[in-house]
Amino acid sequence: MDDTHDTADTDGLLSIGAFARRVGLTPSALRFYDDCAVLRPAHVDTATGYRYYAEAQQQRAALLRRLREAELPLVDATAVLDGPYEEAREVLRAQLGRTRESAAAARAALEEILRALPGGTRRAEVLVGGAELAGAVRQVGSAVAAGAAREEFPVLGRVLVEIDGEEFRLVATDRYRLAVRALRPLSIGGEPCELLLDIGELTETAAWARRLPEVTVEVEGRQARVRGGGECRELAGSDEVFPAYRMVLDDLGAARHRVIADRAGLRRAVADRLDTGHRAITLTTAGDDLLISPEEPGEPGATALRAICTGPPLRIAFDPGVLLPALDASVGPDVLLEIASEARPVVVRSADQGSFTTLVMPVRGTTATT
Repeated sequence: MDDTHDTADTDGLLSIGAFARRVGLTPSALRFYDDCAVLRPAHVDTATGYRYYAEAQQQRAALLRRLREAELPLVDATAVLDGPYEEAREVLRAQLGRTRESAAAARAALEEILRALPGGTRRAEVLVGGAELAGAVRQVGSAVAAGAAREEFPVLGRVLVEIDGEEFRLVATDRYRLAVRALRPLSIGGEPCELLLDIGELTETAAWARRLPEVTVEVEGRQARVRGGGECRELAGSDEVFPAYRMVLDDLGAARHRVIADRAGLRRAVADRLDTGHRAITLTTAGDDLLISPEEPGEPGATALRAICTGPPLRIAFDPGVLLPALDASVGPDVLLEIASEARPVVVRSADQGSFTTLVMPVRGTTATT
């Protein structure tokens, strides 16, 4: 017998048809979720088998619909609906990662097909200040890999150039640091493009561009051209695949700790520890002070800096050789550290340059107090 009629019973419940329209699901889907014990009706008429739903079930049904639209397997959707909060977050993060990987693979395949078609080469052009371009290259260059890491993973010795919508971005990472600088060009045109460029060639071009008021950056296929002052510099791109840095940014989580300190003072303290051979240092918040001290037990000599510290008390460890370049790449008198947890990358920002972000991985050892 069909149970899709719209009659609500005297107790104020909704028929399966009426409820389906309210929550954006089909009656057949609701029957399926009933059979799977994911969304049971509030009442089933024993004589007719008609299913009825309560108003209070709409929120659960709508969330279930959204989870299924996101292609979440039913077992995972159940964990989000009924599991602990942290389990739900982990399930959603995992699905988000899988979705991004799938979308990235599809995008790469489609772009490759487009490039192979006649007239399929993508092209974009931006106009930026020469000094601004040079400054951006200097900043992201601090996160480019060198030495053995670059020999093992040559792609980490390159800078990702992205032209997308209204932004022109430069991105670099050595696996322990990630630097992203977004520029607002004076003008922008063409299709979204990305290209991997060698840091050495890009640095030379940036040094030339620094003296020019404006330069045009043109990306076409696997080639880049930088024009200005009647000259043109050509740079060859790479076919390598750059790490999926957006997944890292999206997975940072909300900052539980924020520390604003004097950048020059923090830099000196970190550099001193590096010069004396310390492999790790700790940053500890103590009221309005930030303490920088050796990680090794029993080592004397903490440096105290006045700071604005928000969030629970914090104690976290860094490799000074990794943290120092991030501080060097920043600008302005202050530096802001945003910390979600001791296990996640720490965001290093400059109050004077919100368009530049560096991520630095902490090291195992001392942890943040929660």
